Amino acid sequence: MARRHTDLAGKRILLTGGTTGIGRATLALLAADGARVLTFARHQEALDDALAGVDGASAILADAGTREGIDAVFAAVDETLGGIDILVANAALGAQPIYEMADDDWRYVIDTNLTGYLACAKAAIGRMERQGGGHLLFVGSISTEIKARGESVYAATKAGVQAFAETLRKEVADKNIKVSVIQPGSVETEMQECSPDEKREAIARHEMLEADEIAEAIRFVLTRPAASDVVNLRIEPLIQKTA
Repeated sequence: MARRHTDLAGKRILLTGGTTGIGRATLALLAADGARVLTFARHQEALDDALAGVDGASAILADAGTREGIDAVFAAVDETLGGIDILVANAALGAQPIYEMADDDWRYVIDTNLTGYLACAKAAIGRMERQGGGHLLFVGSISTEIKARGESVYAATKAGVQAFAETLRKEVADKNIKVSVIQPGSVETEMQECSPDEKREAIARHEMLEADEIAEAIRFVLTRPAASDVVNLRIEPLIQKTA
């Protein structure tokens, strides 16, 4: 007998990084499925733009790279959503090689890309444990494996996310909390240092994915039956640049 897929309608979802790229596509898709989605960003204009035409979503101003920001987000989770069923941790910044970055800049990338994920996970786990379970989904990157030139800081953060998630899964499974990682390859997001025309050309050559494709992969993982956990899902364009 086939097990029932998880219905996202009414699910309380915190989505980090929901105003651009993968996050923005995910926000629209999950809200269209009837989920109650809360997201946040540092700039009101970005929030207003992302939420335009999206029903079932709400947002606050907060910074994923600060302790105060995460505290404010989870206060909003409690007040606006009344709890959390799913965390989709997606907020991330690109980076240059460490020797080309000011100390405050590379440390802020780590605070956003790695520490922010850990802080969100910790806050979510406490709430999920009290209610009997939940799902943590982390958007990682294939940079963990390919280690391309110029991505030393970024790859370090994503490798940290990968190791954290795979270990955390063993620690919280008995709390009925799933832990999953999506590892995208090249995606036509703002993080790509190329023009919109160049992105369209790369997509046409099967060298880059569209953000919607990653959002659909996130929905796939979140809608598996209760007893099924997609531990790691790697999705790349057919011709992925690896150097």
